[in-house]
Amino acid sequence: MSPKRGDRVAPPRRPGMWEARFATTAAAKGWEELCRAARASTWEAWIVLTERPTMPENPSRQAKLKGALSTHIVGGVTFDQWQYEVTGGGRVWYCPDETARVVWIVAAGPAHPKATD
Repeated sequence: MSPKRGDRVAPPRRPGMWEARFATTAAAKGWEELCRAARASTWEAWIVLTERPTMPENPSRQAKLKGALSTHIVGGVTFDQWQYEVTGGGRVWYCPDETARVVWIVAAGPAHPKATD
């Protein structure tokens, strides 16, 4: 998804922190929906994902997924998959790439993910 005139400007990676990238177009669209539905909470999620994606300060909001959802393939590489609870229903699923210090956002949205029902 290439940015175009009128799109929001994404912040660059902060020194020493992680870079957030979308793994899919659907994740990018879901992120935008989250931003519209819960701007402040999505901002907090972005901070957590880019500062400490694998070190939860609040395990009730941020945790590694289990079972069939515990891993996800991004670009042919299998990563652990995590979840951040943005709102009561809104979630971000992401895969931290420790080597590249990139957080791959694989799913996002303001509603509870159907895959966990």
